[in-house]
Amino acid sequence: MPETASIRGLVRNAGKRVTDMNACSPEPPPAYAERLAKRMAAVEEPAGKVEPLDALRREVEACRLCPLHAPATQAVFGEGPRESDLMFVGEQPGDHEDLEGRPFVGPAGQVFDRALADAGIDRSKVYVTNAVKHFKFEMRGKRRVHSKPSEGEVAKCRFWLQREIALVKPKLIVALGATAALGLTGRRLAVTRDRGLVVPFNSISLLVTVHPSYLLRLPDQNAAEAEYGRFVEDLKAAQSWCGA
Repeated sequence: MPETASIRGLVRNAGKRVTDMNACSPEPPPAYAERLAKRMAAVEEPAGKVEPLDALRREVEACRLCPLHAPATQAVFGEGPRESDLMFVGEQPGDHEDLEGRPFVGPAGQVFDRALADAGIDRSKVYVTNAVKHFKFEMRGKRRVHSKPSEGEVAKCRFWLQREIALVKPKLIVALGATAALGLTGRRLAVTRDRGLVVPFNSISLLVTVHPSYLLRLPDQNAAEAEYGRFVEDLKAAQSWCGA
């Protein structure tokens, strides 16, 4: 084999390469890694019985089913009461969610919270999660910019989402955007066509609407206000369907 000609030189210089590697100082971890380490160190293992959602959260935090776990700070699990009538499913965590470990706390989350309030929905009484549990991004300079998950990545996370649904037992699930609908149904739905309608899918009832981040991307203020109003009406329809 032609590679054998290089073996003698590699062996001869191995000691120097090891010395050079040892002399190199390691790259410092990113700032958010230090914050995460402090937060995780402060968490104590609970004594006694572990609630099913907490047990599932730990499984998700240890998930290595796809490469998205490697660059992300942490998995972002859902939050809300067990056995909530209304469940909201978004696409994936963003930069803020990845750092804080909670869903919908960034700019889109602020729009979501405002729309919930305008629809008369108490966020503390609904369950909020994402179809994909790790933040997928690309670096642009020092910024981490959202990158849309692939169908394969969504499919890998469907296992966790289905288990969340089984534990929460919602009457109605609101899919916030096409990726959320894909994660729930395994197929692509036309959000503009199916928006605001409650449709049965297997054993769940589903209402599809836009993702709050869509409202942030609209350049025209009048169009943004109109779309926000439609979004609030979709949330009211979901609340009314649940009988609240």
